[in-house]
Amino acid sequence: QVQLVESGGGWVQAGGSLRLSCAASGRTVSSYGVGWFRQAPGKEREFVAAIRWSSGSTYYADSVKGRFTISRDNAKNTVYLQMNSLKPEDTAVYYCASRSQPRVYSLPRSYDYWGQGTQVTVSS
Repeated sequence: QVQLVESGGGWVQAGGSLRLSCAASGRTVSSYGVGWFRQAPGKEREFVAAIRWSSGSTYYADSVKGRFTISRDNAKNTVYLQMNSLKPEDTAVYYCASRSQPRVYSLPRSYDYWGQGTQVTVSS
């Protein structure tokens, strides 16, 4: 089992920044990578960014490329999502998730464990 706890969400004006954290505990050695997803009301959960623990390779959705940066601190078992130039359409509940296999990183079904989510609200 891997437990994930997100933090850092909140309210910000358009153009502002937030940094989300995802702290992993439990059998973290079994984790291959971590992804961030988001879900707005009435919409499906969508991929935002992903990172591999070992290599640090990163992947982004086109909608956030150039604005968001995913990183990890292996010593702290923590993954971060730095979000800059935020837009109202970034408003959603943000979830981090852990996958134990090298599956397709952009699909929610590739992930085994999920955090509880943190709300991000961007006002215009």
